[in-house]
This record gives sequence, structure tokens and C-alpha cells, in this order.
Amino acid sequence: MDAWDVVVIGGGPAGLLAACRAAERGRATLLLEKNPRPGVKILMSGGGRCNLTHATDAQGIVEAFGPSGRFLHSALAALGPRELVDLIGTEGVPTKVEPDGKVFPVSGKAGDVLAAVTRRLKRSGATLSVEEPLVDLQPHASGFHLLTARRTLAATKVVLTTGGRSYPGCGTTGDGYRWAAALGHTIVTPCPALVPIVTDATWVKDLQGITIPDVLLRVTRVEGGSSPSGAGTTGEKPLAERRGALLFTHFGLSGPVVLDVSRAVSACRRGRRPLLQCDFLPGVNEEQLDTMLAVASAQTGRRSVGSLLDRWLPRRFAEILAVEAQVAPDCRAAELSRQARLRLVQAVKRLGVRTTGTLGFEKAEVTAGGVSLEEVDSRTMESKLAPGLFIGGELLDLDGPVGGYNLQAAFSTGCLAGEHV
Repeated sequence: MDAWDVVVIGGGPAGLLAACRAAERGRATLLLEKNPRPGVKILMSGGGRCNLTHATDAQGIVEAFGPSGRFLHSALAALGPRELVDLIGTEGVPTKVEPDGKVFPVSGKAGDVLAAVTRRLKRSGATLSVEEPLVDLQPHASGFHLLTARRTLAATKVVLTTGGRSYPGCGTTGDGYRWAAALGHTIVTPCPALVPIVTDATWVKDLQGITIPDVLLRVTRVEGGSSPSGAGTTGEKPLAERRGALLFTHFGLSGPVVLDVSRAVSACRRGRRPLLQCDFLPGVNEEQLDTMLAVASAQTGRRSVGSLLDRWLPRRFAEILAVEAQVAPDCRAAELSRQARLRLVQAVKRLGVRTTGTLGFEKAEVTAGGVSLEEVDSRTMESKLAPGLFIGGELLDLDGPVGGYNLQAAFSTGCLAGEHV
């Protein structure tokens, strides 16, 4: 039986950093990866460019995760955004900050980030074994016994960093949930997050390829039913609310703002169709927009309603908004009644899009849910229920918005686990 001080299960961002740090501390460390190479999720991140973190400080990362972000304080103290950038830079990969705060390698190649981390891993002295999936994990008097497809291993400490269920094609099929649950952990039901949203509203699909750069989205709970999309209601506290760019697609909606609210759609029970309430001009309120339309109508009364709106929104989209507001797009602005103008304002500011779900784990960038944070010591990443077991990365019930936050959390929690095994 092969004996190790530490066995890390899963060679994603968290596992790579955990193995690096453990080995650098002199621990005999084995990293098990079931794929032919580690870091497949790194290669897929950021559209193949690897948005590894965000240009903020540790507190900015914490706040981006909302209430659960408090869990990350110690992990970010071990490896914050600046330290992660320095680590990658020390390995010969300079980074750049884009206008939206996302941090990428200057080369724009995710492979360079992976190469930097694997160089660090090799230098650390850790042993990497690829194409060796874990079959079983059992506690033992001296630590743990692990059964792989090739052999039986003994380990004093084990780090579970197998990822969630997002992008299952890269090996993240949720195996870690089973092992964590067998060791007593509560698994918060996993669901897709940072995933495009699907709708059967035909007018949405007619706008395929159009981007609206600044949209305020609110997700509201709607009971089962099939009422058509229309002006959304107000008064109900939204399940999620974000502001950013929106992209119309052939299946529904995508873009950063859609991905950021998608968790709320995924989490709704089957048979329910949450409503996306869309504000396409969040920079002005309804009264201001009404005034703007009234002034524009008076100045250019011979223009059509569709062309009236195109000074603020794409022309094709403006025409569809007019239809949704029950106003003929070719109606002259001078003929627009007060009531019709108010309907137009509502369509711009509170249009409702009934969702039918998301594209699921296959297209989700991250997984929401996972091992309950209450059962993991945030100061060390050690399980409170199974001594010697450490848990990091996407396997935890921890997911943040678009922008490099999730990769930072994975690297940081993995590094912290490696500090304490």
C-alpha cells in the first residue's frame, strides 16, 4: 500500500494550489487527477483566456460573494488577488486588467496560466498522477485509505477538490459530493450558476445577436402557469438583481448580467417559471423617460415610434418594444397618445420575460450548492466532522458573480488547505 502524508483529489485550481503548498511545506504529497491532464477547467475559463481574478482587494472579493463571502477571509489572507497575480507573474506569465476589472494573462491564453501553476507544482516536489480516478475513500485509524482505479493508498490527510457539476465534459461530475456525504457532510442541493437562461418568448429569439450594454435585471418568483411575457409587476422582493450587459440569443438570454442572476432561475422548483423583469434604460427613471419621449415626439413628430426609441436602443429592438407595448412601430410620434406613451415607458423599464429554465450544468461556468460551509473550518478548510479531511474549491457551497471571483476563491481555498494539512 502506497503511503502519503497528503493525497489531494482533483487537479483543478484548488487542487493544484493545495498540492503545491503542501509539498512546499515538506509534506509527501500526491495529486490524483482523473483526466489525462490537470487544470482542464482553467483552460476553459474566461472563454479560453482565463479570467483568473478581479482587480480588487480581498474585501472586494468577500463582498462580491454576498453573505457567504465571510467564509473566505482566511483563504484570501493566505492568497489574495495581488498574491495570485504575483504567483502567476513569478512563473513568467504577466497579467493585464481590462476596463471591467477582469484580470487575464497578457497573452490571452489560459494555457499560460495552467503552465505557470504546473511549473510551480513540479518545483514543489508534489507527485502528479493523471488518469487515476478515485473509486472509494474510507476513514482509517491512521487517516484514510483510498482506492483508485490502479491501487490502494494510505494518507494521513486528504484534500477534496473535485469541483462541482458544471462543465461535466471536463470531468466535474459531482463525485466529491458522494464522498463528502459518506463522511457525514450535508450537501446543499447543487444547481447550475453563471449559465445562460432559456425562454420561449419568440420576440427574444428574433433579436439574436443584439447586445444591450446596460440592463437592470430582476428575477421574481412566479407560480406555475403560461401567461405571456409582458410588463412585469413591482412590489415583490426580487430573488436576484444585477446590472450589466445582456445578449439576446437563439435560445434566450446570455451576457454577464444574465449569468449573474441565473442561479435564482436554476434554484426554482420544476414547473415554476420565474420572471425576468428587465429595465433597458436603468440610468433614467420612468418619469424622466416619459418626459424624454414627450419632448422627442414634439420635436420629431413625423418620425415613427420605432425610430423615436432608437436614439437610446438598437432600432430592431425598439420596434419590438413598441409591439410589446401594443403600439404600432410605424405609428408617427405626433400621434402617440399619453396612454400609449406610458405603455412604451413600461415596456422599456419593466418588460417581463418568462423563463423556461437554463442551459444546465453542461453550459454552467460554476455550481451553486455543495458542501455546507457550516461544516468546514474557514480558518483551515478542515472538515468539522471528519478530522484530517480538507475541502476546497467549487465543491463548497460557495459561488460568486462573473469576473474572476470564483477562480480566485478556488485558488485561495486550495492554498489555505495546503497550508494546514
